[in-house]
Amino acid sequence: MKLSWEDITRKIINFRDERDWEQFHNSKDLALALLIEASELNELFLWKDQKESDEVSLNRVEEELADILIYAVLMAEKNNLKIDEIILKKLEQNRLKYPIEKAKGKNLKYTEL
Repeated sequence: MKLSWEDITRKIINFRDERDWEQFHNSKDLALALLIEASELNELFLWKDQKESDEVSLNRVEEELADILIYAVLMAEKNNLKIDEIILKKLEQNRLKYPIEKAKGKNLKYTEL
């Protein structure tokens, strides 16, 4: 079953509200939670070479990535941001900063293209 961003957001908000956690979800703490969960994802790869990194448990990656995405949804909801709109806006900004003819096949920052 495919869900929309709105459906997913509603499920996350319901989960939060059933536990009365909104009181803890200010922008600062949500931003910190995002950083902490991203660090937990990074920790899965810490001190591993490429081969070992390729063998990291996808279940663990999935768990940490889900935590990151959940906090991102909560941050967007807290600040009345529409996820689909902000993603599309950012993609357009990146399209302008990284035109295909300059960026294709390169890993340079836009200021170096």
